[in-house]
Amino acid sequence: MKTKRVLTLLAVLAIALPLSAQMGMGPRMPDMSGIWHPVVGTGAAYEMTGRDGTKSQMEITIVGKESVNGKDGYWMEMAMANPRSGGQMYVKNLIAPTDNGMTSVRMVMQQPGQDPMEMDMSMMNMGGRKMPQSAPSDIRDKAEHVGTETITVPAGTFSCEHYRMKDGSGEAWISEKVAPWGLVKSQGKDSSMVLAKAITDAKDHITGTPKKFDPMQMMRDRAGQQGQ
Repeated sequence: MKTKRVLTLLAVLAIALPLSAQMGMGPRMPDMSGIWHPVVGTGAAYEMTGRDGTKSQMEITIVGKESVNGKDGYWMEMAMANPRSGGQMYVKNLIAPTDNGMTSVRMVMQQPGQDPMEMDMSMMNMGGRKMPQSAPSDIRDKAEHVGTETITVPAGTFSCEHYRMKDGSGEAWISEKVAPWGLVKSQGKDSSMVLAKAITDAKDHITGTPKKFDPMQMMRDRAGQQGQ
């Protein structure tokens, strides 16, 4: 029972990351509502505001490129503060194109002070419930074009294409000058994101050889932290 709880907690921590409606649950791409155009070494830092007004920061960068079934796959790294330790937690996914969009085929995470762990992607299909593994790579497949607008965010002023989701779930402002999703601003029903900084010198922060994820070791590490 404890192991199942740990797996559930890890899935939420490593995959969901507090992105509210902007990210999905399970081994899948974050639904960033943008246009996927990855360039190794580039990325973006965002400020997110949740339903209760709580703000948090996150970086999304492209830190590597690798062939997956004869197609270009990219290592996308996400970084944000770990609320338990105060240090930075990193999660990177190897993203590959499929007929249904973009799919995460490998995932490695590293928490502050710990060795990196590579997740078993099949592990995320918990309780017999199949988790979605693909996400659209282009917002234009599910949104209407509102027009071209110039908007100002903490990162500066950008000329953007404004899109409104057909299902009414939110809006997004996209610029080709921002990688990897082009997202400058998004507004959902109860959350929002704005670009804080465009990154042009992105490096892989996950160091060391990843070990296979061991839920029992995670429980022991967690118990040790609580006992301190």
